Amino acid sequence: MTDTTTTEPQRTPRKAAIAAWIGSALEYYDFFIYGTAAALVFPTVFFPEGNPQAATIASLATFGVGYVARPVGSFFMGHIGDKLGRKKVLIGTLFLMGISTFLVGCLPTYSAIGLWAPAALVLLRLLQGFSAAGEQAGANSMSFEHAPERRRGFFTSWTLSGTQGGQVLAPAIFLPLAAVLSDDQLHSWGWRIPFWFSAAVVAVGWYIRRTLDETPAFQAETEGDEVPRAPIAELLRNHWVLVLRVVFAAFIASVNTIFGVFALAFATSDDYGIGISSTTMLWTAIIANVFAIGVIPAWAILSDRIGRKPVFLSGLVGSAVMVTVFLYAISEANTPLVVASGILLAGFVYSMPNACWPATYAEYFPTNVRLSGMAVGTQFGFALAGFSPSIAAALTDGQASNWYLVAGFAILACIISGIAVATGPSGTHTMPMEELGRKKSENSVLAA
Repeated sequence: MTDTTTTEPQRTPRKAAIAAWIGSALEYYDFFIYGTAAALVFPTVFFPEGNPQAATIASLATFGVGYVARPVGSFFMGHIGDKLGRKKVLIGTLFLMGISTFLVGCLPTYSAIGLWAPAALVLLRLLQGFSAAGEQAGANSMSFEHAPERRRGFFTSWTLSGTQGGQVLAPAIFLPLAAVLSDDQLHSWGWRIPFWFSAAVVAVGWYIRRTLDETPAFQAETEGDEVPRAPIAELLRNHWVLVLRVVFAAFIASVNTIFGVFALAFATSDDYGIGISSTTMLWTAIIANVFAIGVIPAWAILSDRIGRKPVFLSGLVGSAVMVTVFLYAISEANTPLVVASGILLAGFVYSMPNACWPATYAEYFPTNVRLSGMAVGTQFGFALAGFSPSIAAALTDGQASNWYLVAGFAILACIISGIAVATGPSGTHTMPMEELGRKKSENSVLAA
C-alpha cells in the first residue's frame, strides 16, 4: 500500500503541453519547409525543363508522397507508442524527421545526376512521412493523458498550435532568402539553407523532450499489466468503426494543404499567369498562422465547455465558405481579398476543427490503443490531404478559371469530415479518462 502511494505517477500538464508545442513546431517546420520548396523551387531544381505544368504537378506530387508513407508509419509508430510508451515515439520521430530533412538540402539536382535526383527526393520524403505518422499522435496522447479532466481540449490543442508555429517558421525562413537572393541564387543554393537548419531543430527538440515523463495513464496500464501484446490487432478487432470515423473526419486537412501548398503555386506560377508575388503569399501564410497560434487555445477552451462537436462543425462550415472565397480571390489577382480571406481561412475558421480534433479523436479510444487509433485514423485520412495540392493542380489544368473545381473538391472534403464527426459520440469531453472508449460498444457508437 505504501509503495503504491509513493510511486503514483503525477500529471505534469504544462510541461507536456510545452514539450508538445515546441516539438510539433520544430517537427512541422521540417515537414512544411518541404511544401514551400515544392511549390516555389523544386519544379526547376529536380525535374526536366520544357513542361512547367508537368513539373509543378510532379513536384507537388512528391509532397504528397510523404503522406503515402504516413499510413504505413502509423502502424509501426502506433505499436511502439501503445506498447513501449509515448516518449519513445516522440524522440524517434524527431531524429528521423530531422536527419531526412537535412539530407534533402544535400541532394544533387536534376542537371547533375538526372532522374536519380527526384528518386532520392522521393525516398527522403517517404522517411519524412514515416516520421510524421507518429509525431502528432504521440504528442497528442502525451499532452492529453497529462491534462486535468475537463481541460483536455485546451492542453491537447497546444500540439496543433505548435504545428501552426512550424508553418510560420517555414515561410519565414524563405522570405528573407527570396528577398535577398536573386532567382538564380535561390534556385542554385539558397533553397538548401532551410533544410540544413534542421540540424538545429533536432538539437532543440532533443533538449526539450528528453526530460519529459511518461504519462500517468500509460504507466497505470503498464503497472496493471493491461498493455496489449499487439495494440494494432486490438485496435482493428475492437475499435475499427472509430478508426474509420477518424479517417473520414481527417479529410478536413485537405483545406490546409490547399491553402499552404497549392495556393502558393497557383498564385505565383507563370503557368497560371496570375502574377501574385511569392512574398505576398508567404506573408499571408505567416500572418494567418500567427493568428492561429493565439486562436487555437481559445477554440479548445470553448470545446471544453460546450463540447467538441459544435466547435468542430462550425469550423467546417466556415472553412468551406472561406476556401471558396480565397481561391476566387487568387484567380482574380485581387491581392487585398487574397490576404484578408487567407487570414480568415487559416487563422480563424480552420483553427476551430484544428483546435479540437486532437481531443475529439483521443476521446474516442481507451488508453491501451489511443496512440494507435489516432495515428492510424489520422494518417490514412491525411493521405488525401497530402495529394490535394497535386489533385488541385490537375483539376485546374493550368487554367486559373478552373479555380472553382478546386473549391468544390475542398468543400466535398469538409462535408465528408462533417458527417463523420456529427454522427460520432457526444459528450466525451465530460467523461473521466478511464471511461473513454469503454462505455459503448462499437456498434452502439454508430448510432450515437
